[in-house]
Amino acid sequence: MVSMRTNLESFLDCTTPVVPSQFLSKSETRKLNRLWHPWEREKVDYFVLSDLWNSFDELSAYGAGVPIISDNAQNLIQYFVPYLSALQIFTSNSSLTCLREETESVISETRGDSYSDSFSDESESEKLSRWDGCSSEEGDSFWHPNERLGNLYFQYFERSSPYGRVPLSDKISSLSQRYPGLMSLRSVDLSPASWMAVAWYPIYHIPKGQTIKDLQTCFLTYHTISSSFQDVEEIEDEVEMKEKEGERIAVPPFGMATYKMQGDIWLSENKKGTDDRERIVSLLSVADSWLKQLRVQHHDFNYFIGNRHP
Repeated sequence: MVSMRTNLESFLDCTTPVVPSQFLSKSETRKLNRLWHPWEREKVDYFVLSDLWNSFDELSAYGAGVPIISDNAQNLIQYFVPYLSALQIFTSNSSLTCLREETESVISETRGDSYSDSFSDESESEKLSRWDGCSSEEGDSFWHPNERLGNLYFQYFERSSPYGRVPLSDKISSLSQRYPGLMSLRSVDLSPASWMAVAWYPIYHIPKGQTIKDLQTCFLTYHTISSSFQDVEEIEDEVEMKEKEGERIAVPPFGMATYKMQGDIWLSENKKGTDDRERIVSLLSVADSWLKQLRVQHHDFNYFIGNRHP
């Protein structure tokens, strides 16, 4: 049976997080920020960030297995490990107040030698790129220039080389010790500007054999993590099927960049006539526009773009 999916579609399907959904009560629905949730719905579903990170546990430990077909028609499974590349979380003032109290509680419980040394192994660039979002130098909450985007609770931009990184689940586990909101916040608490980028690095393929240059490609996927986009995301048929099984929410990428894409193994046309080349160009353009709109300098994106092959 000939697969209806291209290798690129297979990668996007296999690396799209699918998380358990929950439903807001009617009283909570009435409290939603109408700037972020302007439409009326009978049921508002959401996911908790901890469930999103949990969906990466197995992938972080063993890699995401992506079935692909090589140029010589050989069936392979290429494994990719996810790494947290970037994360920005904007939330409401009321949520930030609760998070401030939660964070202060964590700090007071861990104060002492263990606390002062807890981030001593971070690089200076990591320390500069993190910000707790609870207070600024003036003692007031930090507001993004566009107040529709909400309060910036947390941001992280990875600058280490791939060999100096830890898988996504381990990184989140470490960061959440000081920023508990990374686990407790819900997608409905987040503004439309909240997003994450995941870097996917190849580790091996099975069956093992000769090295295939095309399989050294690295991917950088961008995902919105706010419920504001749940009803407007364009989702592939197979991911949509997964979403309907047992009330789950898919978090597909809206943008993507690639590195070391050599050859045509990731570039083909599916049975519907969709060209992967056009899709990659489109996803890259959307990612670029997103970063420019938020005025963000994303190190991995700049590196991927600066090392693209013509």
